Amino acid sequence: MRSPWLCLLLLPTLALAESLSTPDPVSALRNDQLQLQVSSAFGGRVLSLQREGQPNFLRVGPAVNTEPNPEVTAESGDIAYLGHDVWVGPQSQWWMHQQINPQRQAAKANWPPDPWLSLAPAQWLQRDADQLRLRGAASPVTGMQLEKSLRLDPAQPDTVQLQVTGRNIRDSAVAWDLWFNTRVHPNTRVFVPVATASDIRVDGAPEAGTPDHVFADGMLVLRAGPASSGPRGKWFVQPTAGWMAGFNGQQVLIIRFAIQPRSAIHPEQAQVELYLDAGGIAEGLLEMEVHAPYTTLQPGEQMQAAEQWTLLAWEGGDDAQAQRAFLCAQQLQQACQ
Repeated sequence: MRSPWLCLLLLPTLALAESLSTPDPVSALRNDQLQLQVSSAFGGRVLSLQREGQPNFLRVGPAVNTEPNPEVTAESGDIAYLGHDVWVGPQSQWWMHQQINPQRQAAKANWPPDPWLSLAPAQWLQRDADQLRLRGAASPVTGMQLEKSLRLDPAQPDTVQLQVTGRNIRDSAVAWDLWFNTRVHPNTRVFVPVATASDIRVDGAPEAGTPDHVFADGMLVLRAGPASSGPRGKWFVQPTAGWMAGFNGQQVLIIRFAIQPRSAIHPEQAQVELYLDAGGIAEGLLEMEVHAPYTTLQPGEQMQAAEQWTLLAWEGGDDAQAQRAFLCAQQLQQACQ
């Protein structure tokens, strides 16, 4: 069994948008099984992850091509570049600890995300065949600066290791978590191991039966279903093991992370969150999200969190029972109940 890794440290101090050329900001990691593309634009964002000969597993918006140079100000809104992004949480606090947009502060705005983390270009620190590293902009909104490292696992050619470091750039303490957000296509079927129904909270839930939302035998299973437009909601989940998985077409993505006690996660969030908008943003998306522990950082302190992505071939069709049996064969905890 592959062991997940995520640590929290206190340190003092391709088809992209269905057709994307490869501009200078984009770099790739490749082996005989996977291709990963990362752009230094838009906060340093993963724009594709796919197996050889397969389509992009990630959902990427047309704005990657149509708005390649976003303006970054305290008034900037969100732009649906999608792909894989990193935020800080909790969402309710995004605009509460800044003075450069007093209107958003007074409104206790929980949208848009921090423009400096999500829109500003990042700086390449390393850009070679073995590893990609980027440092994002220092944000006057959240007081954070993110550094991201991605590498193909030399021992597991189907696996990517992602590590993110967040640093407090202010001269006063800040409190945040690191929040991984992986956007995939809305017809992806996602599995999350869960102990009881009380460990699942749903906000903005669609009517029962739409989408395909099932909790049984220690597993939450969620998919938008065949409707071209429809359900929208968010599932907050306390998982029983440090993984979740999504099946789409002939690929399955397994995201591993270190399981955290509920007390380590900000009470407004959950360690795993699934956001489904089946017919909205960029023709629909499903977000596979993971929160790291909520932590107070003194000036100059850092915290780290990590995910491990394994992208495997799947030829078993659109059958939830067969997909769960496949996850059981990967020796994933709780998959075999």
